[in-house]
Amino acid sequence: MAEMDIYELLKYLPQRYPVLMIDRVKEIDPGKRIVALKNVSANEPHFQGHFPGRPIMPGVLILEAMAQAAGVLAFAGQGAQQLPERSVYYYVGIDNARFKKPVVPGDQLELEVTMVRSLRGIGKFGCVARVEGVTVAEATILCSVRPVDHK
Repeated sequence: MAEMDIYELLKYLPQRYPVLMIDRVKEIDPGKRIVALKNVSANEPHFQGHFPGRPIMPGVLILEAMAQAAGVLAFAGQGAQQLPERSVYYYVGIDNARFKKPVVPGDQLELEVTMVRSLRGIGKFGCVARVEGVTVAEATILCSVRPVDHK
């Protein structure tokens, strides 16, 4: 199972700062499982308003980090024909999202995403986010790969 640094990771994701939610991949078994890291920093723009004096990472951004990890997992298993310049990875559903503990600046969010199944271009992924081994969020997400329309 290979690691990916930020330079390798950027080949698989179209997102860039401030929306890029993954810093590194610790482990990847393409098409099966990925473990990615997000270093949570106090100078990220969402912390100015969520919440002043008590910064907490918004749950939707934790879900976005899960989806980006799922995208890397899916694209890494597809090869060059499915890279982000040719395809876009869209959310099509989020089920059973649960937030168990706040994520704050200084935390390192570990994202473990497992492919549950892929059928007709839609992937179903089991996702768990942890900080120091403690589960902070979990969800089942559904994503779809679609070709980029260059019209």
